[in-house]
Amino acid sequence: MDIKLPFLGDGIDSATVLSLLLSPGDTVEKDQSIMELETDKAVAPVPSPAAGKIADIKVKAGDIVSTGMLVATLEGGGSKSSPKVDTKESSPVDSAPIQSAVAAPVSQAPQGAANYQFVSPSGQAPPASPSVRKMALDLGLDLARVQGTGNGTRITLDDVRGYMSFLQTSAFSSPAQSVGQSMQVEQAKGPKPLDIDFTKWGSVTVEKVSSMRKKISEKMTEAWQTVPHVTQQDEANIEHAMALRKKYKAKYEKKNAGLTITGISLKAIVTALKAFPNFNSSFDAATGNLITKNYYNIGVAVDTEYGLIVPVIKDVDKKSVFQLSVELGEIAQKARDRKLGINDLQGGTFTLSNLGGLGVSYFTPIINTPEVAILGMGRGKDATSLPLCLSYDHRVIDGADGARFIKTFIQALESFPERDIKI
Repeated sequence: MDIKLPFLGDGIDSATVLSLLLSPGDTVEKDQSIMELETDKAVAPVPSPAAGKIADIKVKAGDIVSTGMLVATLEGGGSKSSPKVDTKESSPVDSAPIQSAVAAPVSQAPQGAANYQFVSPSGQAPPASPSVRKMALDLGLDLARVQGTGNGTRITLDDVRGYMSFLQTSAFSSPAQSVGQSMQVEQAKGPKPLDIDFTKWGSVTVEKVSSMRKKISEKMTEAWQTVPHVTQQDEANIEHAMALRKKYKAKYEKKNAGLTITGISLKAIVTALKAFPNFNSSFDAATGNLITKNYYNIGVAVDTEYGLIVPVIKDVDKKSVFQLSVELGEIAQKARDRKLGINDLQGGTFTLSNLGGLGVSYFTPIINTPEVAILGMGRGKDATSLPLCLSYDHRVIDGADGARFIKTFIQALESFPERDIKI
């Protein structure tokens, strides 16, 4: 039986093999984990679809794998179906069919393919996922020649397939028909290594960064180079909110919940999002469409020893402060224990980042794309002030709306109703 990697989730087209849990020759039970994958800051085991004996494992720790890839073979299994990735406490996701790396030739070239050239004023590479970059590297393809159609002009696998089909068609067409006759496929280039011998000034330590740190780096780089950021700063008076917290803190703790400004702020954010729906949207640059969500799923940045992780609290508008407080505690612990599933990290419409506990006052948070805004909270000089830092996508949001949004949030927080905190 072939064991192939199934669909990993929306927006996730690759994962890194974190560890192999079995070896060829080992017996395995149905649903027993074969290996662990690291994908989009989550660790997800790949279970065996049937009982049997591991005949071969096709990957090793550190390999990048993608949907439909053969990862192992099993002797004595029954069904030929691929397994589903168990995302631990999240719902399993359905498998998807294998797709070839290069599609069949197309009759027409992608629009502007012959003349397109990606240019970044800052010298950054075209936005693309690790699996797309690896494919381009293997094919010797210059991604700067590929016009991306994903969010923020991100290059997708379909874009690469279409461009390769265009090159193939052009190569075998007559000289009169070949619009790409003079084009050359250049070797895909990544960032240049630092050409500096730092040991001339003293001893150094060189270590590989983790795959999670690489993913955070890629995500932040893509967000910064494709989204025009604006950050506005303000301050909220939280004397009323802190008084409510002091009054109900012990009651929450008796029910194993921590009442925090973060939990209260989630409800205040929803008030502002409902007043200004464009903050709860995503911008599709390829189509020019603004996609406004009619649900309120707020990501909350969590600092872990593995890096910054942003689990998503779903349907914040439908939950009480007590329910949110319980869920915040649970999801933060799951993040630190690396037990978050794929669904825990997806579906966000807005993000909250609170650095107050680390002693930070004002900062400039980077938008968690494809969202269009993020609210940062810091630590005030006294117990009544709360520094606020709102970053937003200037393609979607004007400065005046940014000011109105943050003022609406402040008003909602400063006048937060006590009835919404009672349990």
